[in-house]
Amino acid sequence: MSIKIIIGKIIYNILGKHMPPSDSRFSFGSKHIRAFCGKLILKECGKNINIEKGAHFSSEMSLGDHSGIGINAQIAPYVSIGKDVMMGPECMMYTVNHGMARTDIPMWKQPFTAPRPIVIEDDVWIGSRVIILPGVHVGRGSVIGAGSVVTKNIEPYSIVGGNPAKLIRKRER
Repeated sequence: MSIKIIIGKIIYNILGKHMPPSDSRFSFGSKHIRAFCGKLILKECGKNINIEKGAHFSSEMSLGDHSGIGINAQIAPYVSIGKDVMMGPECMMYTVNHGMARTDIPMWKQPFTAPRPIVIEDDVWIGSRVIILPGVHVGRGSVIGAGSVVTKNIEPYSIVGGNPAKLIRKRER
């Protein structure tokens, strides 16, 4: 781990993570401080990003221009978020899972699965409390309704919702 990442994580965990949300009346520059930390921590970091209060994220992820990570979000390693992506609060993206292939030993004793990256293309709106599971690819221009659990790839310009998330309709182009 580089010194740049370590410094970014220290500043973020001591100060940035606990500052007010970016849109609060008295934000005290929280958006800029968290963006500075993101530039130090993230593998790839675009311009004009917004990392919100309480977000947990890995240095092994990328965040595109004009995109954000929502309040109290939990983003695992190997997630790629494109440009112009909006994310509501408390979203979770997981790239690994518990092993469960063997029935002769308890699941908690089985190794984790290999990481399966998540890709969020450009211009996607992810509603509040969305869960995206390992290996999912979310197509450009899609909308994921609040509270959805995304288990499969989403075609571009789709509106999906539910548990598991299903196509509601396509966006007009």
